[in-house]
Amino acid sequence: MNTETKDALRQIVGEANFSDHIIDLVSYSSDASEHIHRPQAAAWATSAEQVQAIVQLANDQGFPVTVRGAGTGLAGLAVPARGGLVLDLSRMDQILDLNIGDRVAVVQPGVIYADLEKALAPHGYVFPPDPASGKACTLGGNVGTNAGGVKGAKYGTTRDYVLGLTVVLGDGRLMQTGNRAMKSVSGFDLTRLFVGSEGVLGIVTEIILKISPKPSATATTLAIFDNLEDAGRAVSGVMASGVIPSVLEILGRETLQAINQNTDLALPEVDAMLLAETDAYTQGEADFQMERVVGQFKANNALEVKQAESAAQAAELWKARKSCYAVLARLRPNFVLEDITVPMSRLAPMLKGISQIAARHRVQVATFGHAGDGNLHPQFLWDAADEDETRRVEEASAELFQLAVDLGGTLTGEHGIGLSKAPYMHLEHDPVAQDLMRSIKRACDPNNILNPGKMALDG
Repeated sequence: MNTETKDALRQIVGEANFSDHIIDLVSYSSDASEHIHRPQAAAWATSAEQVQAIVQLANDQGFPVTVRGAGTGLAGLAVPARGGLVLDLSRMDQILDLNIGDRVAVVQPGVIYADLEKALAPHGYVFPPDPASGKACTLGGNVGTNAGGVKGAKYGTTRDYVLGLTVVLGDGRLMQTGNRAMKSVSGFDLTRLFVGSEGVLGIVTEIILKISPKPSATATTLAIFDNLEDAGRAVSGVMASGVIPSVLEILGRETLQAINQNTDLALPEVDAMLLAETDAYTQGEADFQMERVVGQFKANNALEVKQAESAAQAAELWKARKSCYAVLARLRPNFVLEDITVPMSRLAPMLKGISQIAARHRVQVATFGHAGDGNLHPQFLWDAADEDETRRVEEASAELFQLAVDLGGTLTGEHGIGLSKAPYMHLEHDPVAQDLMRSIKRACDPNNILNPGKMALDG
């Protein structure tokens, strides 16, 4: 990127919103994944017009643009794999409209998830996807990754709540998709095309979201199992019981052991622990649903079932689940939190397979995740300075992805493909599907300006 190009970027966003200082470039060389690549410049856009001008300049000058929010992604989506410009949208952070009557919120992409929740709370409403990084992640990033979280089994993911978008395409054109209506079957569903597209087709500058009333009552229960098949059958039984829990989480043996080694929680070191929550608008309904859940736990040989009788007890039951990521992340110098998803009936084979893969390759893997929608998070822990251990982790990861696909699942349930899983796209998507995706990429971004190197679309 030459001096003239940098000067042109300064003219678009202003001196205060441009940097090529090494401290900023190093900061923008990584996200929450293991991937690192330094850009040549960074810019903070504050309007759709600036985004459009930058993309048009990128097409004229031939430099890549990688869009970024809070950098909380775990698959390298915000890493500028080909250098060029990192375009940070965190300063486009306005909630443009809250219309409770229409159940709609209109936001810019830099709005932090938690800030929208705070704005909705006085009205008794929520934006349901609830990603784990909600205190920091931006809604633009949620759209780019189709983010989800612990409540996905009942409330779905981001795509279920995006009604419309304003998008700058890779060729610089500005496009609007969808509308503020709750229903629409007009034309192709272009909104959903862009949700989860990881910034490779266009840059989202405005988002129309559907919001939901917040349930006022919850019930929480924890169950332990010393047999994976029993835990798997319990999950399937709960999801077929006529109720849908708002939360159904699982912690595997290795995760429970790691938590015990690093906290004073003194958890039982069993094959699986399930944490369930039901919600409703009356406590009676929440408790009725939980009775069904507990019935399935007991019918499938749970060793112990603990039901919370107060908010304080519920918080105590949640401690183990909420400690997983932080505890595991500090055990070894390097870690990768994977994100495979399988049909709920295949949870037990997947969990068993993870343990077998770990043993076969002599690597440490601790698993937890969202059992209610089959989304597991095996966390690989290792020392990247050890070349042999790194090689074994890579081989184990490849087997993990193959097993997930073989069981009828997917490479990623909520983190995205990015750089981490681009080499494995062929396991899940046949050549025709991959060719169609590349065709769509070329139609939206003919010069491959936007986020090149991601999702195996460059071929």
